[in-house]
Amino acid sequence: MKLEGVLTALVTPMRGDGIDTEALERLVDEQIQAGIDGLVPCGTTGESPTLSHAEHLTVVEIVVRATRGRVPVLAGAGSNSTKEACELATACKELGADATLQITPYYNKPTQSGLVAHFTAIAEASGLPMVLYNVPGRTGCDLKPATLAELARHPLVVGVKEATGDMIRAARIRELCGEGLSLLSGDDFTLLPFLSLGGHGVISVGSNVAPGLFVALCRAAREGRWDEARALHYRQLPLSRALFSVTSPEPIKAAMAMLGKIEPTIRLPLQVLPDDHPTRAELRRVLDTLELRP
Repeated sequence: MKLEGVLTALVTPMRGDGIDTEALERLVDEQIQAGIDGLVPCGTTGESPTLSHAEHLTVVEIVVRATRGRVPVLAGAGSNSTKEACELATACKELGADATLQITPYYNKPTQSGLVAHFTAIAEASGLPMVLYNVPGRTGCDLKPATLAELARHPLVVGVKEATGDMIRAARIRELCGEGLSLLSGDDFTLLPFLSLGGHGVISVGSNVAPGLFVALCRAAREGRWDEARALHYRQLPLSRALFSVTSPEPIKAAMAMLGKIEPTIRLPLQVLPDDHPTRAELRRVLDTLELRP
């Protein structure tokens, strides 16, 4: 299974205390019509830490159903409990997901050999392809390139979402793992250099609001039109700065609400950005510059 291009880390629209099913279905259609290459429900951007298990699987089910096989669905199904991750991944397979996204276990901080055992157990329990997600800034657990290379020998480990923003590391992963492993950026800021080093695409937050921009950037790079890709990269940077000026997904949900795509609801311990928050003004300015309007 080869994943490349732009995969959107979908927000989870909420209304009151529940999932806004209609808004989520609309988002799926809008993303696919904009040319997106895949959808990633129930990641950090989708507020997976505050979804119940039932809600988590409901979101995956809605996205799979609404996608209708038009693009791959890479369902977030990770946990710091190997048993729980096995159960989630197996459930996502039964719901029709094409693959799962598996984060490194957070808080309990396993060793590198523990990571190998953890991810191998999930692959064998679910039988579903998976992309490993390395974001030590959030998890306190770092999947080292050599460990990733060891895991990449497993036929169900098909990719990595590398979110450190470290281009030396990105190059080392490509060097160790070669072309066979889908190398996906988890950091919109460094997308262009990541692609230039042999990356295949991105799991993006910004593509929630500007899918066409990110699709055009990745396609230009893939086709060797680097001057165009560079111009598009600098065009998206102000958006990335605004979207990560405070803890994500607070800004992306605010931006989506400004565009009339979702309600601004977000679950504690994250909060709706106050009306007078400086990030709101910056988001409005950037959205206007990109000619993104309701």
